[in-house]
Amino acid sequence: MKFKTIELDAVKSSLFSIPGLIFTVLLSLYVYRRVQIAIFKRNTKSKDGISLDTQFFSIPLLRTVLTKKRKGEIVDWTHEQFEELSDTFLVKLAGVRIYFTRDPENIKAILATQFNDFALGTRHEHFLPLLGDGIFTLDGEGWKHSRAMLRPQFSREQIAHVQALEPHLQYFASHVRNAKGSTINLQDLFFKLTLDTASEFLFGESVATLQDESIGISQTNAFDGRENFAESFNLAQSYLATRSWSQFFYPLINPKEFRVACANVHKFAKYYVNKALEINPEDLDKTNPQGYVFLYELVKETRNPKVLQDQLLNILIAGRDTTAGLLSFTFFELARNPEIWAKLKEEVYSHFGRENVDDISFESLKKCEYLKFIINEALRLYPSVPLNYRTTTKDTTLPYGGGDGSEKLFVPKGTTVAYDIFSTHRMKKFYGKDSLEFKPERWAEGGRYGWAYLPFNGGPRICLGQQFALTEAAYIITRLVQLFPNLESRDDRPYPCAKNEQLTMCHYDGVFVSLYE
Repeated sequence: MKFKTIELDAVKSSLFSIPGLIFTVLLSLYVYRRVQIAIFKRNTKSKDGISLDTQFFSIPLLRTVLTKKRKGEIVDWTHEQFEELSDTFLVKLAGVRIYFTRDPENIKAILATQFNDFALGTRHEHFLPLLGDGIFTLDGEGWKHSRAMLRPQFSREQIAHVQALEPHLQYFASHVRNAKGSTINLQDLFFKLTLDTASEFLFGESVATLQDESIGISQTNAFDGRENFAESFNLAQSYLATRSWSQFFYPLINPKEFRVACANVHKFAKYYVNKALEINPEDLDKTNPQGYVFLYELVKETRNPKVLQDQLLNILIAGRDTTAGLLSFTFFELARNPEIWAKLKEEVYSHFGRENVDDISFESLKKCEYLKFIINEALRLYPSVPLNYRTTTKDTTLPYGGGDGSEKLFVPKGTTVAYDIFSTHRMKKFYGKDSLEFKPERWAEGGRYGWAYLPFNGGPRICLGQQFALTEAAYIITRLVQLFPNLESRDDRPYPCAKNEQLTMCHYDGVFVSLYE
């Protein structure tokens, strides 16, 4: 009996020691980590940053963020937080640390000088249902490979072929003429135009969304997935943006509507993928002898349909959405500022006349200074990607944000850092008291803002399609000035306008103007 009692006590002691052991190990790890951080801070002379006050695990804050996003107010709201708090501040969301910064020196460190200290983090998981594994979702070798594949697409020779845009622009013009001076939604037309031009440029065949019965043209390129592609693509991207804002809560953002939209987009992509795979590998160069086609080049390296689909959708976002957003915001501001529109017309007519198309080229467009100022200013107030994220791969620092904001900031490993280009572009420190105004003339005053002007990102991941987007936008603006000299705003809603911030940014629900000959 005594033997059994001793045996039972031994078992109890063993059981109670397990929680104690776990507690001891966790406490030891915690103490070790705190000591490690203290030593790192001392050696780097860095400090913690200013924190945004939150309650209840920041759930009310997350609700506010998602509500502001849904109403098209999120980018302006985050700008207000910077104005009230600091150029860099910390938000704790259910224990997850997220630093927001608009400081150009911090952004330079994230994107360039300390590039290897940062990675995409959870972006891959956020974007996976729609974009899979592509240039915008991958780090490391996968990203390098994708970038190397894409770089030839944006060579100067490819960019210079601006007049390949003209047939698509004529379909666009037919829709404008159809309105006969009544109110039209230019943004809707711009998204169709850039989808048509991007699909031809990138995949060798245009989707031809501008060709329809309303302008007397029967659609000759109908295929399964084409009809509802644009709507599904926009909807899916909206959900991806919500998943990004939700950070580690992203698995909760997965409704049926989102899954159906992704399926529709994938069906669209499969059309081009299957068409490319049907081509005999030896005949790929003959299929489009006049230029490089991204999809055909990719097929030479892999015949995996999933890889092709993912890369296709990643680059399509860059080819369609960014330029459409830029054009939409540009005409939104031009319609509100008749004196700027008049000055632009004067420059276009002096260079190209009112009908001359042959002289409009990559080189001649670069000589239109005021046109360049207008595009720069549109990208300043409305950057295509207003907010982006990185995650630290190790304990590191940023130049500013620690202490009262003026000292070096300590950023622990695994911390999400959001850099807000939208707010950077509106800082009075760089752009003056009129930083919220659309003022192209500011670019004639020097216009060199370094890392305080970053519409195409920077560092190793700088946008490959920068010159392509600028040239396409400049050509389209020039031709529309020639074709339709009369532009009037038909929008009396409050200014600043609501903005739809997805993976890229566009006007919340359209740019309503009258455009006529």
